[in-house]
Amino acid sequence: QVRLVESGGGLVQAGGSLRLSCASSGSIFSINFMGWYRQAPGKQRELVAGITSAGYTNYTDSVKGRFAISRDNAKNTVYLQMNSLKPEDTAVYYCNAKTYYTGLSTENWGQGTQVTVSS
Repeated sequence: QVRLVESGGGLVQAGGSLRLSCASSGSIFSINFMGWYRQAPGKQRELVAGITSAGYTNYTDSVKGRFAISRDNAKNTVYLQMNSLKPEDTAVYYCNAKTYYTGLSTENWGQGTQVTVSS
């Protein structure tokens, strides 16, 4: 089991920046993927950015060039740097960790952090 705790959300004006953090604990040795998802009111949850255990990253098209996912292995923390924020980035952002160990896969979620971008 992996526990995820997010921080860093808040209210920002359009064009501003925020950095989200996701601290992990527990069976972190089994994590093979970590990602940031978001869910806006009335919309489905979508993957915003992800990073594999090998360091490969991927982004949804709407955030390419503006967001960057990174990790600090010493701190067991993944970050999402969000620049040039737009009102349409407003959502609850969730940290996600996928694990695989001895044939068993799990999916773990944080509690979510609200990001609000005003126009």
